[in-house]
Amino acid sequence: MAEGRQHYNVTLAILTLAGSAFALQQTMVIPALPALQRDLHTTTTWVTWVLTVFLLVASVATPVIGKLGDQYGKEKLLVITLSIFLAGSIFAACAWSIWALIAARAIQGVSGAVFPLSFGIIRDEFPKEKVGVAIGLVSAVFGVGGGLGIVLSGLIVDHLSWRWLFIVGAVGIAVAVVLVHKFVPESPIKTPSRVDFLGASLMSVGLISMLIALTEGENWGWLSAKTLGLGVVAAVFLVAWGFAELHVPEPMVDMRMLAIRQVLFTNLTALIAGFAMFGAFVLVPNFVEIPHGLAHSIQERVHFGFDASATKAGLYLLPSSIALLFAGPLAGLIGRRTGSKWPLAAGLLLVAVAAGSLAIWHDEPWQILVAMPILGAGVGFAYASMATLITEAVKPTETGVATGMNTVMRTVGGVIGGQIGAALLAAHTIPGTRGVPAVTGFEIAFGISAIAALTGVGVALLVTPPRLRRRRERLVVATGDVAD
Repeated sequence: MAEGRQHYNVTLAILTLAGSAFALQQTMVIPALPALQRDLHTTTTWVTWVLTVFLLVASVATPVIGKLGDQYGKEKLLVITLSIFLAGSIFAACAWSIWALIAARAIQGVSGAVFPLSFGIIRDEFPKEKVGVAIGLVSAVFGVGGGLGIVLSGLIVDHLSWRWLFIVGAVGIAVAVVLVHKFVPESPIKTPSRVDFLGASLMSVGLISMLIALTEGENWGWLSAKTLGLGVVAAVFLVAWGFAELHVPEPMVDMRMLAIRQVLFTNLTALIAGFAMFGAFVLVPNFVEIPHGLAHSIQERVHFGFDASATKAGLYLLPSSIALLFAGPLAGLIGRRTGSKWPLAAGLLLVAVAAGSLAIWHDEPWQILVAMPILGAGVGFAYASMATLITEAVKPTETGVATGMNTVMRTVGGVIGGQIGAALLAAHTIPGTRGVPAVTGFEIAFGISAIAALTGVGVALLVTPPRLRRRRERLVVATGDVAD
């Protein structure tokens, strides 16, 4: 470390705080949606856009800002990103209508770039042997903050106004802005190039069209003209984006970089992991909030669900958050010895075990509580390993955009998983109720998550070649021999 530069442990603590601020704001609005709908006099469709618009902007902004960080300095872009995040949070706390709140959440969505920028700073500043553990800790914060955000939100909504969700968030973000600016050093590694506006525009339109089609497909109908039309628009723009990136002199995303074996298979794993993890995490709060013993016919009663409040539903996620906090750094330690594909595969295997357990055993609260730390450990292992594998595979000047694209893949997988889960619950309801999900829908959804995670295990094992093949490849390079 150069003389006069901040010690990396201080940098790590500040980056962890910045990541926590993002993770909390991402999920804190979920338990507050009914209160937002009531207080802002809006419909269920529009209030869900408080979540959707955050997701859309985060997906587009993450790789774009990651690229700008590679070009102009990761610390500078992190300060700018957090400042925009702070402005959006203050705007949200003062929102006077659903439209104002949706606009504020769109501004907040820019904060999705916090994680790729943080990963880039870690790679540039930390000793090589500390990078995996540090990335593991920051990655774990994403899941921990998400779980704690739901718990904290329940407490705030039950005892204060929903506006305090954004006031509390703004305080943490403001502290992070000051600390990053004051203590986090600017990266010495930059890419002197121009901004690829064409690539950024094509990718943005393609991603937004795809995510809107996925998030609204259940309401519009999967075969409706709007859903299919947006699907076609997404396909056309994403293909055009790929073509443009191969032909512009300074692309926003180097397609050849995405084709590197370790990057390609890690991104495929991220897509599958997002599908499996998001489905499981979203389903659990819905499951435990079902009123136990609800009468639905003369002959039968509901024998699942625990009639949990929003606060109690969040507490069911707490064991997974605690396990996730320790699993992330542990994945870094294991990856240093064995290679990060092994904790990635192990993490997805744990997710499969947890989701399979929830599909089979869910009659008692303790059965849910046993599965949740297994799920959290699996998510922690997977998130940390994916970020490490990406940073290891690309040039230091490509870290921001590469980890940003990995985050986008995970987000897309999560949207697909969430929509399939919602469709299954809507398709399996209890007769005689107003759409109360039946246990069959939950069982099928958990089962699909388990199968997806098991598929991810197989893909994770393909991230790098077998050890014997890697030795042969190194021998060829060392001796200068060329295989026939």
